[in-house]
Amino acid sequence: MKMNYRHFLKLLVLWPLLFCLGVAKAEINPRTTIILLTENYPPFNMSVNDKNFAREDNIDGLSTDIVREMFKRAGVKYRLSLRFPWSRIYKLTQQKRNYGLFSTTRTEAREDLFKWVGPLVVNEWVFLTLNNKPIRLRNLNEARKYRIGGYKGDAIANHLENNGFNLVLSFRDNENVAKLVDGRIDLWATGNLSGRYLAQLEGVENLKNVLTFKSTEMYLAFNKETSDEVIDVLQNALDEMVRDGTHQTLTNDYL
Repeated sequence: MKMNYRHFLKLLVLWPLLFCLGVAKAEINPRTTIILLTENYPPFNMSVNDKNFAREDNIDGLSTDIVREMFKRAGVKYRLSLRFPWSRIYKLTQQKRNYGLFSTTRTEAREDLFKWVGPLVVNEWVFLTLNNKPIRLRNLNEARKYRIGGYKGDAIANHLENNGFNLVLSFRDNENVAKLVDGRIDLWATGNLSGRYLAQLEGVENLKNVLTFKSTEMYLAFNKETSDEVIDVLQNALDEMVRDGTHQTLTNDYL
């Protein structure tokens, strides 16, 4: 049977692409299971019972919902655990192949430590204080004269310390709510959404934002030995979620 010449030319053009796609798909071992780690950082990732250890369906949050849908679309298997403290699971992800960690702020210092998929969410870094505090800030430097509470190992705390700030650090971010109420700190350096969510859990709503000093994107960070094919298929799934509106729909549930 004779092949149409135009048809033949199309095959010549498409064949390298089809071949590459086939190879990429074949290189993802169907037995590959990604171990996903996260922490209590509401409303992005959190245990349903507010405990510091949870697995699978007992983990909730905006980033969690996005990650679940992303893995479902990509057809990649995973196991999900929430643990404490952050510093431990951060190091574990660096050490273990096929481990992933979210929600992780992508910073210059961390760039070469992981492979990245995202962004999952945007996180505004703010100073929160009580409504009755007469604190006004025009810039970051003006905050230096105040006692500032932070979360040990958190990107926000690290950023401030790297810029010469002395912080009162807590092992859990929600401990800063009580410190603020009791007058042990003047300002709480935290994420705008996460800080207000934690404060509400502690029954505190009389907070105000006196300065937004940075806006960052949070990602899913992977151990560097994770295959590029896995990274690519997950990133493609997330990009598709953004295009078809699913990402925005999930985000709206937490606003």
